[in-house]
Amino acid sequence: MPKKTIEDIKISGKRLLIRVDFNVPLDEKGRITDDNRIVKSLPTIRYALTQGAAVILISHLGRPDGRVNPKYSLRPVAKHLSDLLGRPVEFLEDSTGAKVEERAGRLKPGEILLLENLRFHPEEEKNDEKFAQSLARLADFYVNDAFGAAHRAHASTDRVARFLPSVAGLLMAREIDYLGRALKAAERPFIIILGGAKVSDKIKVIGNLLQKADAILVGGAMAYPFCRVKGQSIGSSKYEDGGEAMARQVLEQAHRKGVEVALPVDHVVAKKLEKNASTQIVERDIPEGWMGLDVGPKTVSLFKGILSRAKTVLWNGPLGVFETPPFDRASREIAEFITGLRAITLIGGGDTQAAIHQFGLEDKMTHVSTGGGASLEYLEGKVLPGIAILPEKEGSRGEPVGHKR
Repeated sequence: MPKKTIEDIKISGKRLLIRVDFNVPLDEKGRITDDNRIVKSLPTIRYALTQGAAVILISHLGRPDGRVNPKYSLRPVAKHLSDLLGRPVEFLEDSTGAKVEERAGRLKPGEILLLENLRFHPEEEKNDEKFAQSLARLADFYVNDAFGAAHRAHASTDRVARFLPSVAGLLMAREIDYLGRALKAAERPFIIILGGAKVSDKIKVIGNLLQKADAILVGGAMAYPFCRVKGQSIGSSKYEDGGEAMARQVLEQAHRKGVEVALPVDHVVAKKLEKNASTQIVERDIPEGWMGLDVGPKTVSLFKGILSRAKTVLWNGPLGVFETPPFDRASREIAEFITGLRAITLIGGGDTQAAIHQFGLEDKMTHVSTGGGASLEYLEGKVLPGIAILPEKEGSRGEPVGHKR
C-alpha cells in the first residue's frame, strides 16, 4: 500500500533524520567504485533542503561486526556527497552520544550532517531500543529512504520509527510503487526474466510470481538444474545441489498455472572462466570439461520473441557471467532490446542492477531497484520491517501510485 512520504508533511525549519543506503563498494584506498546508491538518494535530500529542512543522514556500510573499523568509515561518502550536492556535508565520527546530540541540536535549515557507520555499534543490528531512542533524539521527523536495508529489522530501519513521526523518502516510495505493481497490478502480458546462480535464491519469488506471470525466461547458472530435468547434460557447469527437485517443482507449478517457462536452447561454453576465453556455442548438451557461462544466440532470439509482446518486464538475475567478457553478451543484448519495448521495465537489485549499470542503460529502464536482498524478499511477498513500520498515506486504499514512463 502507498506510504505517507516526505512530501506529505511540513518540514520547513525541522530536523530530519534520513536513513539512506550508502552501503557502497570501496577499493583498497577507500575510494568509492560505484556511487549509484548515493546518487539515488539525492532527490530526497535535495527535496528536504529546498523545503528548508536541516538534514541528518544515517547509514551503514559493510559488515564491521559492531566494532569501529576505519575500513568501513563513511567519511569518503561525505566528501563524495558534498561534491554531488555542491554544498558542504559535515561528517561526525559517531552516530550517537552527547557530542552528536549537541551538534544536531544546533543544525540550521539547509545544513547537512552525515553520521558515522551505524554498524560500529552492535546495538544497531540488535534493533536495540535505547540505541533507537538515541537516534530519535536528534530530529523532529524520521524519513526512511533506504529500501536496500528495508528487509532488516534494525534500530535505524525499524525501532527508531516508533519514537518519531515517520515517513518514506522519495526513493523508498518509488521502490514500493513499482515493485508493488509487479505484485498487484502489472499490465499484461507480464514477462519475468530470472537468472543468477541458484534456483534456491529465486524459488520463493517464482512461486509468488507464478500467480501473476504470463511467461518466465530462465538463464544464468540457475538454468542448469532445469536443463538436467529435461534430460540434458551440463558438463562442468556450476550446479546447485538439490536444484533439480526445485526446478521440477517450478515446472510442475507453471504447467498447472498455464505459465510458459522458456529455457536456454543453446549455450556459450568455455573450459575456463577468464576474460576473452576461447569459447564455442553448443545446443542442448554441454560436453564434459566445458562449462556454460552465458546463454547462446538462439536463446537470445527466443527470449526476444517472447519479450516482444510484453507490457511489463521484471528482470532479476543476469543471464551469464556479465562481469567477464564475452559472457556479458546475452545480458547486454536483452537489456538493449527491452529498452525499446513499449512496456514497463523493472530491474531487480544486486547483480542485475550492476549489469544494467555496466551497460550504461539505467536511465532507459522504468525503474532499477537499489535493493538486492530487499527486492527479492519483497517479490517473495514477505513483509519488510522497514516498510511495515511506516504509516500508510491518508485515504489510501492500496492502489499503486506514480506514473508509467
